[in-house]
Amino acid sequence: MLAMPEHTLLAFDYGLKKIGVAIGNTLLAQARPLTILKPITREQRFAAIEALLAQWQPDAVVVGLPLTLDGAEQYASLRCRRFANQLAGRYGLTVHLVNESGSSLEAQQLLGTHEDDDAMAAAVILQRWFDQQLA
Repeated sequence: MLAMPEHTLLAFDYGLKKIGVAIGNTLLAQARPLTILKPITREQRFAAIEALLAQWQPDAVVVGLPLTLDGAEQYASLRCRRFANQLAGRYGLTVHLVNESGSSLEAQQLLGTHEDDDAMAAAVILQRWFDQQLA
């Protein structure tokens, strides 16, 4: 049996004011919160993302895709798809989209607080991706 290669992934819970970031690898298939980016401008957003990419050297990234309860796309879905396309285009990364519905609520439950939950929400999103790969 061939062993699956180890890949590092970063996940993004994209928002206009804050971007939650999580990290994980395929060896452990466990996601953990990393940081919350709070860029003011587009330039600051991509400078912060570039610094993370340089530091962690991910093999791919996961971006949360907000869908309605019935699985349909909404206005926020377009912004997240655009962000995902920018990551792929700028950095040549493979980008996986994962339904993020309920990830913030799940993150708040995991944290037991209403503090900034964006990084934990990104971890929830990345964990969903790992779980889908293992299913």
